[in-house]
Amino acid sequence: MKTEIAGSPVNRIASTERKTKETAIFVEVRLDQAGQSKIVTDVPFFSHMLEALAAHSRMSFIIEAHGDIEVDPHHLIEDTGIVLGETIFKALGGLSGIQRVGCFSYPMDGTLVTAAIDLCGRRNLTWNVKFGHFTIGNLDPNLFREFFKGFVDGLKATLHCHEICSDNDHHLIEATFKALAKSLRQAVEPLGSNEYLSTKGMLDES
Repeated sequence: MKTEIAGSPVNRIASTERKTKETAIFVEVRLDQAGQSKIVTDVPFFSHMLEALAAHSRMSFIIEAHGDIEVDPHHLIEDTGIVLGETIFKALGGLSGIQRVGCFSYPMDGTLVTAAIDLCGRRNLTWNVKFGHFTIGNLDPNLFREFFKGFVDGLKATLHCHEICSDNDHHLIEATFKALAKSLRQAVEPLGSNEYLSTKGMLDES
């Protein structure tokens, strides 16, 4: 729930629990409190990327995510993205009173990735990130697209991720997560009022 003190939202905290036959996921998000994250998933490299997302967005995530990775990590990665996006949307309390848009280019050695996000109520992912044919931390990096797609679906957002150049796949996926984190931080920053940053005077929050 969003409340106001002197025009700035406070207590932007929410949690979501989702259980299916394939995954069991709990997420708590504190949008304005950094450094209090605890992340446990069945895929260590995925946990590492979620830790980077929390740290560079200056948010705190409590995430416990388990799934049928003996079948394929796909379900766990996609569903975690959905639940994390949904929980951030709940913590915002809607799309009014925020900057709405963020964009950041993140460099990692010979890699550069740009992420641009619009918290607009329209779900869309434009993904221009290409990986090789080998694993990172025993994980197919191409599965990360499913995380980002689930994330924008849950958050009701439009997201563009563009690889400018890359020296290796580890740097590429990590730079993508960090670029998302920095752009997300910009987008959730308060306007100082409860207005929608739109000439229409509203955004689709359904």
